[in-house]
Amino acid sequence: MTLDDYLAPLPLIAILRGITPQQIVPVGDALRAAGFRAIEIPLNSPEPLTSIRLLSAHLGDDVLVGAGTVLQPEQVGAVREAGGRLIVSPNAKPAVIEATVRAGLFSAPGVATPTEGFAALDAGAHALKIFPAEAVGPSVIKAWRAVVPAEVPLMPVGGINPDNMQTFVAAGASGFGLGSALYKAGMSTETVAANARAFADAWQGITVSS
Repeated sequence: MTLDDYLAPLPLIAILRGITPQQIVPVGDALRAAGFRAIEIPLNSPEPLTSIRLLSAHLGDDVLVGAGTVLQPEQVGAVREAGGRLIVSPNAKPAVIEATVRAGLFSAPGVATPTEGFAALDAGAHALKIFPAEAVGPSVIKAWRAVVPAEVPLMPVGGINPDNMQTFVAAGASGFGLGSALYKAGMSTETVAANARAFADAWQGITVSS
């Protein structure tokens, strides 16, 4: 399957920063039930590789499970061994992108300028994480979309909530990475489920109206 196969039904990546192995399966099930097909577990979470291993084994190929805050090339191999297939970073380090591509995983590095974005694509990135979205803003994303190939997903991350997605999509965003508005460390599964449904409903409203 391609990255688009996972993102086409609901192009929202759940970012579970701070989640524990004890929480990961029920939270993952709640996200899956809401329609999410991509889940990121940042490597600065407690025992992240254990969580990736548990969730990838539990959900199988139906959901794209991977790691965030991947800063070094050697971390890519560890994520792959744990069953992760998505590598997300806050920056665009060519060595990390290239290691991801060599490992046969999907690469979504963080970029904030066109120079970074095109360098990431040259290194093999499959999608561009526009970060931080609060600083970049919809007007900049609109300018990016005029020059970035249409098939390249532009995924704003940072400060995204159900109420501001429409503005970013109108500017050319392909989808979003969702952090603390979806999940915070220690949040109950029920709250995560409610947040996930709110985001999924908001996205469906955007796709129907646009």
